[in-house]
Amino acid sequence: MKTNKKKGFAILAAMLLVMAGCIYLAVCGVGADKAGSASSVKLGLDLAGGVSITYQVVGEEIPDAADMGDTIFKLQQRVDGYSTEAQVYQEGDDRINIEIPGVSDANAILEELGKPGSLVFQDKDGNVVLTGTEVSDAQAGYTQDNMGNQMAVVQLTLNEEGTKKFAEATRKAAPNRDIIYIIYDGQIVSAPAVNDEIANGSAIISGMGTFEAADRLASTIRIGGLKLELEELRSNVVGAQLGSAAIKTSLIAGAIGLGIVMLFMIAIYWIPGVASSLALIIYTAMMVILLYGFDMTLTLPGIAGIILSIGMAVDANVIIFARIREEIATGKTIRYSIKSGYQKAFSAIFDGNITTLIAAAVLGFMGTGTIKGFAQTLALGIVLSMFTALVITRVLMYAFYEIGFTSEKFYGRAKNRKQIDFLSRKTLFFAVSAVLIIGGFVFMGVNKVSTGKGLNYSLEFMGGTAANVTFEEDMSIEELDEKVVPVIEEIAKDANVQTQKVQGTKEVIFKTITMSVEQREELNKALAEQFGVDENKITAETISSTIGSEMKASAIKAVLVSTVCMLIYIWFRFKDFRFGASSVAALVHDVLVVLAFYAAAKVSVGNTFIACMLTIVGYSINATIVIFDRVRENLLENERADLKDIVNMSVTQTLSRSIFTSFTTFVMVAALYVLGVSSVKEFALPLMVGIVCGGYSSVCLTGAMWFILRQKFVPKAEKKAD
Repeated sequence: MKTNKKKGFAILAAMLLVMAGCIYLAVCGVGADKAGSASSVKLGLDLAGGVSITYQVVGEEIPDAADMGDTIFKLQQRVDGYSTEAQVYQEGDDRINIEIPGVSDANAILEELGKPGSLVFQDKDGNVVLTGTEVSDAQAGYTQDNMGNQMAVVQLTLNEEGTKKFAEATRKAAPNRDIIYIIYDGQIVSAPAVNDEIANGSAIISGMGTFEAADRLASTIRIGGLKLELEELRSNVVGAQLGSAAIKTSLIAGAIGLGIVMLFMIAIYWIPGVASSLALIIYTAMMVILLYGFDMTLTLPGIAGIILSIGMAVDANVIIFARIREEIATGKTIRYSIKSGYQKAFSAIFDGNITTLIAAAVLGFMGTGTIKGFAQTLALGIVLSMFTALVITRVLMYAFYEIGFTSEKFYGRAKNRKQIDFLSRKTLFFAVSAVLIIGGFVFMGVNKVSTGKGLNYSLEFMGGTAANVTFEEDMSIEELDEKVVPVIEEIAKDANVQTQKVQGTKEVIFKTITMSVEQREELNKALAEQFGVDENKITAETISSTIGSEMKASAIKAVLVSTVCMLIYIWFRFKDFRFGASSVAALVHDVLVVLAFYAAAKVSVGNTFIACMLTIVGYSINATIVIFDRVRENLLENERADLKDIVNMSVTQTLSRSIFTSFTTFVMVAALYVLGVSSVKEFALPLMVGIVCGGYSSVCLTGAMWFILRQKFVPKAEKKAD
């Protein structure tokens, strides 16, 4: 078949221009504010710092723990609007601390956030008919008036008790269109007239004029609906928890990992490898641009997650290229093999990515805080990787073909591999997995006896101590990490000390696991002796976990719901519940093995733990789908073949994909581990274990589990067919 070199060169030139444009936008941006560039992406507290606000409960009595927990949860929901990486936690007995990344004007935040105080609804005679705690939610929106014009309103949602009270109050007020006053912190903030009785627990307040005014009123009602009245104690602008060196080393690690992956792809796949490498560069640049476009907050674990997604983005290309080589091996032309390879690879790529996207959607909808942020980044990476693999790489492949790369030697030919009998070793594989999982529970038991905790929970999970220290000289984060942090780590027996500088001062906040009175005294003495710190200026407060019980509960619920949704999707797509059950079993296996590693290696369980486990869930299900897609295909093509041969053949055919994808992903994370700072290492190490485990389970376990279920649970239709 003739080629069109002019067309090929034109397409290649256009794609190179797109790549150059994406790189320029990601590096330099547009306009004075460099919109779209990496420097304009919103960064988290660990990378760029932000605002820290401390509230104190009004009143002399120590507040009830349940009320504090409820107030913290509601404030967390409130500040999620600024950033999914914002943190709310308890300090001491009667204080609540809020940290919002990516902002520097504390006064503006305080004005927008509002002063958490008492909120009541009163009738015209001054009787309280409703309290703020009986309002479940308040949101600004639009509705249409009688003339069809849009008007800004506030939609109120009441709880069960509030619904009853408001129904009674509005029933009395409606006949004369009496006013019900909304009073916040002693001031009337709204005075809507009642037109009708409101008995369904949902009310609309109109008359604000603009959406901004409606949004301010909704915010006031939400913040005033807290169980406790709070007053501002202090507010600071805090610096990044990690220094510039941490960001630099992570970016270098990413560049090195990306370079190794690109060289690997070119060495293994030649021309397709070149096409995928160019697409990978476009993917990386577009990821940066879209992070800015979707206003996502990026943290250091987020950078690690994106670098990991680069490794996973290679997976779709590996599946496609393996299919192309298989088509070439059957004697088909290169052009037809490229077309057929994409067609046959599509179902595995689509199903694998859709199942992970389902998980991301559920996590984003049900999760809170960092879970929601992780879900957003994951979803973006999935959609973008599918686009670059199925569109960008494909266009480049055809461009190279048109230019003249039409020989088989540029693409390769699949070799006839001897079928490996994986199923005959299933007992051994199951035994190895059982030993690893049981060993994990044994380690957790030993840890529980020796330390009181099954896992090495960090202060994000357990709470801890925050020490505020004023130094004589202004030290950088790097200097603090080098000189001061090791002293604190030794005394606190904590290898994960968090450091924050208070901007414009010489104050530094060190957060550790909970220290005893003796440890605090020892720390004060050490800081005074070694750094000349005035002991009288050192304050220490007990702080609660930043991952509260509500966040843990929402994370567990989100994971369970997403697992069920993935199971249903796989059942629907594969028309066989046994595929879904085997996929979920492999997923649970991988999570338990990584959990066992956390217990055995005593890796700190903190914020990155949730991101790590969720990443492994996505990676595991994707690897399993590729195997099952080939099993499904071989079942249709070889209806009379022995079931055991079908499984062994499918796993053997996809073995190179499993190895190559695991290698490329492992390389990206290993580069982070070698060059990254301690917090990145603690994210990368379990991920490397998860990648190896995911590759092992997809090759050695998933096919065997499906085979066993296929024999044990035989539907009536299959029995009749036999």
